[in-house]
Amino acid sequence: MITTETPEHTALRQAVAALGNRHGRDHDREALWREAGKLGYLGVNLPEQYGGGGCGITELSIVLEELGAAGCPLLMLVVSPAICGTVIARFGTEEQKRRWLPGLADGTRTMAFGITEPDAGSNSHRITTTARRDGTDWLLTGRKVFISGVDIADATLVVGRTEDARTGRLKPCLFIVPRDAPGFERRRIDMELHAEEKQFELTLDDVRLPAGALVGDEDAGLLQLFAGLNPERVMTAAFGIGMGRYALARAVEYARERTVWKTPIGAHQAIAHPLAQAHIDLELARLMMREAARLYDAGDDAGAGEAANMAKYAAGEACVRAVDQAVHTLGGNGLTREFGLASLITAARVSRIAPVSREMILNYVSHQTLGLPKSY
Repeated sequence: MITTETPEHTALRQAVAALGNRHGRDHDREALWREAGKLGYLGVNLPEQYGGGGCGITELSIVLEELGAAGCPLLMLVVSPAICGTVIARFGTEEQKRRWLPGLADGTRTMAFGITEPDAGSNSHRITTTARRDGTDWLLTGRKVFISGVDIADATLVVGRTEDARTGRLKPCLFIVPRDAPGFERRRIDMELHAEEKQFELTLDDVRLPAGALVGDEDAGLLQLFAGLNPERVMTAAFGIGMGRYALARAVEYARERTVWKTPIGAHQAIAHPLAQAHIDLELARLMMREAARLYDAGDDAGAGEAANMAKYAAGEACVRAVDQAVHTLGGNGLTREFGLASLITAARVSRIAPVSREMILNYVSHQTLGLPKSY
């Protein structure tokens, strides 16, 4: 493992790895979540005055990566403390912070995040969920799809749009919607992918929310939105890197022990070299992820945006290749339930597709970094 980590980060990594290894691939998600919360890992990025660890996305990404490397990643780490917790900590009112952050930090409360829509895809500028004022209240109407963990979340942080009084244009805003709010309905999406956290379509039909449901400044717009999306990309990279490390470790262990014609198959370069390449790819993605987390924690939102997108892209590609090579190394055994790799074939694709496709990341880099013209 390539590392220039601080002793504190190394200690955190070792402690979380020990927790993950105790629970393992066949873990109970709720039990692992509770224990991680009690140990302070779920809210390591949240402010100390609200029950968190007072650290940053760097530390939270270590938690998710190591749990993933142990075979028990917690997807809601990406959503609840990383996106929702970060947005509320940075832009929420004092009442919102007191109400939500302690529970998000210790895991007794969770929050989902609703941005994706059926017709908007990766284009956040085409979001049609709208909020309009009704006296001091807000009325929120729209649809969302592929929203993770709504059934276990106490509330959903929903991205909607409000009308700018000066220009008449719609601008993004974020609202905390309680799970039992009248007019707020969910429908489970039947996914081929097996995961503990289920996916849902949401319908919001004139959901009435008090003024205090609006997070932050109504005029802040994209600044508040990307305060959550950059950590989301960093954490998605951690998710993919952890999964890739888990698959690679299983393949290396098998290649050392599996003997054909009196020689371990790992001695053959046709097996060894692809595994070595997978390790290199994962380490390079990890370095980019750490740089993105460092920039974000340092307050460089623009620099973090570029690095977080690159990290997410690199990690997704590395994860898919590592899982594919791991299954190939085990041959038929790689498709059995005993070795626990076959299900990762589908799961690994998520790191390429969500929360933003690799093609949209390439668009971002070509436009924002290279200064090339847009085709859309």
